[in-house]
Order: sequence, then C-alpha cells, then structure tokens
Amino acid sequence: MRNILQFVNINLDSEKHREIVTKFRRDSFEVSFGDGIDFDEEDYLHWLKEKIVDNPNGFVLVMEDNKYVGQIELTIREYEGKNIGYVHLYYLISEERSKSKGQKLDDYAREFFKDNNINEFHLRVSPTNISAIKFYCKIGMNEIGLEVNGKVIRMQGFV
Repeated sequence: MRNILQFVNINLDSEKHREIVTKFRRDSFEVSFGDGIDFDEEDYLHWLKEKIVDNPNGFVLVMEDNKYVGQIELTIREYEGKNIGYVHLYYLISEERSKSKGQKLDDYAREFFKDNNINEFHLRVSPTNISAIKFYCKIGMNEIGLEVNGKVIRMQGFV
C-alpha cells in the first residue's frame, strides 16, 4: 500500500512547526551551498511570517505516516513586468529523496500556481546542487541564466 503525502499549512504559532521549518531550511542551505553559515534563523522566521500572510497555501510542510518529510515555499512576484510564481523551496529529508516524491511537491506547486492564475514560475538553484538541477530539468524546467555573481542558476517552468 502506497502512503499518501499530506500538505499541511505552516503554523508559526506552533513551536513544533517553527523547529521543523528552521531545521529543514538550514539543511537546504547545507545541501545547496555546503554549509549553513549564511542561514539566520531569526531572519528566516520573520521572512516566513510575512510571506505566509500573503500566500498561506504556498507555505506547507509535507507529511507521510504522521512524520514530517518535506517542505514547500511558494509565492507570486513580479519579474520583468509580469507576475510569475516563485519556488523558494522544494525540500525533502535526505532519506526521502530519489523516491519520486519530488514530483508530488512539484504537482502541488503547479496546482497552487494554476489556482492563482499563474502560468510561469521560476526558482534559483546552486550550480553545485547537481541532483536538484537534474530533477528540475526532468520536470521540464529550463536554465535561463546565472544570477548573484554566478552563485545561482535561475530556472523557468510553465504550468
């Protein structure tokens, strides 16, 4: 029997949720950039609180069998004069990667963007995060350029 992923809105009033999102975000820094030195927990929680107000369904924890296994962060923003979707985070804990669950996170994101009348979305990824780049290409995203002095690649996808 296959387990179903559940998407639960992040509630920053919950100490458990605050603990989980900071742990997951810190790990995402380590996976992307090799360490979590640039991760500031207080700044992150402040940013998250502000963003959740505008897009509560864009900020979710992913659960399977009553265990938190991932996180998604999605917003809508302006880019070159048009509104696009933006993926701030697709995250799965290490033991859940490469099990086709990333596709479920992407399905959730595309549905979120579709519900908000958005047909294009972007994200940025570290050039050293080869497995993430391969995944993004697999789901149909394209590299559209380097940013932040070559520290990240901007990728584009369509709903």
